[in-house]
Amino acid sequence: MASRAILRDQPPRGEGVKQKNVAGDGRNRKVLRDIGNLRNAPLDQIGRPITRGFCAQDKIKKPVVAAQKKEAAVKPSPARSVIVISSDEEDEVEILSGKNKKKTGKTFSSTLTARSKAACGITKKQQNEQILEIDAADSGNELAVLDYVEDIYKFYKLSEDEGRVGDYMAAQPEINAKMRAILVDWLVEVHRKFELMPETFYLTVNLIDRFLSMKTVPRKELQLVGISAMLIACKYEEIWAPEVNDFIMISDNAYVRAQVLAMEKTILGKLEWYLTVPTPYVFLVRYIKAAAAAAAACGGGADDGKEMENMSFFLAELGVMNYSAAVVYGPSKLAASAVYVARCTINAAAAPRWTETLRHHTGFSEEEIADCAKMLVGFHSGAAENKLKAVYRKFSSPERGAVALFPPAAALLPPPTAAAAITC
Repeated sequence: MASRAILRDQPPRGEGVKQKNVAGDGRNRKVLRDIGNLRNAPLDQIGRPITRGFCAQDKIKKPVVAAQKKEAAVKPSPARSVIVISSDEEDEVEILSGKNKKKTGKTFSSTLTARSKAACGITKKQQNEQILEIDAADSGNELAVLDYVEDIYKFYKLSEDEGRVGDYMAAQPEINAKMRAILVDWLVEVHRKFELMPETFYLTVNLIDRFLSMKTVPRKELQLVGISAMLIACKYEEIWAPEVNDFIMISDNAYVRAQVLAMEKTILGKLEWYLTVPTPYVFLVRYIKAAAAAAAACGGGADDGKEMENMSFFLAELGVMNYSAAVVYGPSKLAASAVYVARCTINAAAAPRWTETLRHHTGFSEEEIADCAKMLVGFHSGAAENKLKAVYRKFSSPERGAVALFPPAAALLPPPTAAAAITC
């Protein structure tokens, strides 16, 4: 509802105010209402407020103003407009011209809303793209904890740095990155031999890296660290964990039972029994689910989703095995990059490569994972010629969809240099 200002004349000091003068208050409101209409009128036609010195002049000019009021009421001018300041929630300024009602410009509230969205990075493109609901199929599954799953992964992202390590190879005089890769490659074979859960493998590698970053290990004890770390991971993740004698046998009796138990105790002591860490596996499960929903929205089938899942795990294990990728990139970025490269490998012509649904659930843009993605494609390109073939053989099997035999995503590889082009 429009509000109009009301100003009451103050009585002169020392003079009383008669009761009949109260009616003049209404005339003053009418004069104030028409200031906008008479802003261009001569000054001698505009009534002045009643003051002590100009009382007589005001009595002379009142009839003139009253006549103008009467004439304006009878014949309203269509060319004149009244500016009404509204006091509603949107604080709009409306211009009323005759019977037409127009709104000029944007409201103050809409301007603030647009600026807030721009500050938060919400662009028009993001608003048009739909973020898919990836948990709809698990609405009846209580183990999916749909009420808490978003908060759980937010916590994983916040706490993933606590389980990460820096470049520790400089502090290991007898161990290098190649030896670590040989150990992880052998543990992939042990993991397949014992038919363990995927969570066990990723936790094993995490325990090895964290322990080696805290304690200097001789070369002859590196394999002992590996089997002891896998023993701990099996006790944490598996329902039926392998026994100590199983690990001794798989290592060709290189160590005795007492050595394995002593190393297990040493690792747990150095890590202060901190085993609940987010590994790349927990992020892979969520990101693959989001990628499957995006593929299904584009008309993809169940076979494409299975191939993409196997390809994502293949690339992730290649990244975990290589020291340069495992140390530089965090678990969430490594998992997001693996899913991104898998999408580009399975559906090379698919567009877009990175949807708004994946960006929302991973928290990474396509530009942020570009470097890690190129590194994973490079690992895929050299997997067939690499001497460490445990991961390659694992994902070349039919039960894994033989995804290791797929050609790598050439679009993500850097272009060849001029010298290489001339040589070819």
